[in-house]
Amino acid sequence: MSDTNELLVSPGPHLWRETSINRIMYTVILTLLLPTGAAIYFFGTRAIFLIIGCILTSLATEYGIKKLRKRPFRMDGSAVITGLLLALVLPPSLPVWMAVIGSVFAIAIVKESFGGLGHNIFNPALGARAFLTLCFPAEMTTWILPSGFSPDAITTATPLGERFVWEGSKAALYGDMLIGNTGGSLGETSALLIIIGGIILIVLKLIDWRIPVAYIGTVALFTLILREDVLYNILSGGLMLGAFFMATDYVTSPLTRRGKVVFGIGAGLITTVIRVYGGMSEGVCFSILFMNALTPLIDRYLKTRPYGLVKKAKSEA
Repeated sequence: MSDTNELLVSPGPHLWRETSINRIMYTVILTLLLPTGAAIYFFGTRAIFLIIGCILTSLATEYGIKKLRKRPFRMDGSAVITGLLLALVLPPSLPVWMAVIGSVFAIAIVKESFGGLGHNIFNPALGARAFLTLCFPAEMTTWILPSGFSPDAITTATPLGERFVWEGSKAALYGDMLIGNTGGSLGETSALLIIIGGIILIVLKLIDWRIPVAYIGTVALFTLILREDVLYNILSGGLMLGAFFMATDYVTSPLTRRGKVVFGIGAGLITTVIRVYGGMSEGVCFSILFMNALTPLIDRYLKTRPYGLVKKAKSEA
C-alpha cells in the first residue's frame, strides 16, 4: 500500500537487500586477491603478465561487444572476474598471446553471444580454459616449479600428473600443496588462501555453502571408496578454486538448495571419475562445465514448491 492508500502491483522480487551486483562482484575480486597474491609470490612476473593481459583483454572485449550490440557498457566487475579467474586457471608458462585469445573467447563467445551477464550457460573462464586446452594442448599441460621472480623456469609435473615425483614425506607434501609451493596453474596451488577467501564469501552470504561442501565432500568420499589418497586429491589441482569460485557462479548454478547439492555431487563424481579412470589428470574444468549444461534440467525438476500449494486430488471415476 502507498501513502495514498492505493494498491501498487509490481513484479517480484519484493524483498530487497542492500547488496548490489557491483558490490558482489568487487567483493569476489577482493577475495580472489588472496590466491592472486600467492600466484605472484610463487611465479613472479609470469603471473603478473598473464593476470594483467587477461583482465585488460576481457574488459576491452566486453566494451567492444557492447558497442557492436549497441548496449551500454557497465563497469560492474564481471569482466574483471572473468579475466582474473581465467588467468588463475592457466599454466604460469603459457604465452600471454594465448591467454589473450582465451580472454576474447571467454567474453565474446561464452558470455556475450548468449546475451551477456545473467544469460550465459557456461562459466566463461572455464569455457575459455577448455577452448585453450583443445587449441594448445602442449602449452596448456606444461608446468613449471615456483621460482618467484627468478627468470629461470624449471619444468615439472603437477601433483596429479603421472610423472610427479616427491622425495620428501607426505606431511611435507601436504604442507606444500596447502600453501601453494607446487607446480600447477597460477591460482590453483594455494589451497589455504582459496579456502579463506571462500569462507569469507560464505560468511557474507555471497555464495551458498552447499555447492563447495557437496563438491569437495563427494570427491573425498569417492576417493576414499576407491582407496585413493583423500587429502592428496582434495588439496591438489583446481578443486578448491573450482568449488568456491567457479561452481558457485550465480548464473550457471542451480537456484534451489536441493539443486545446489545435486550440482555439487555431480561435479564431484565426474571429477573423481576423470582423475581416476580418465586420460586427463584433472577433471574440475570439464565436470563444472558439464554440470552447467545440466543446470536448467536440475532447476526444472527440483523447483521450490510455492508456500501453501496443495496437489489437486484425483477425482474418483
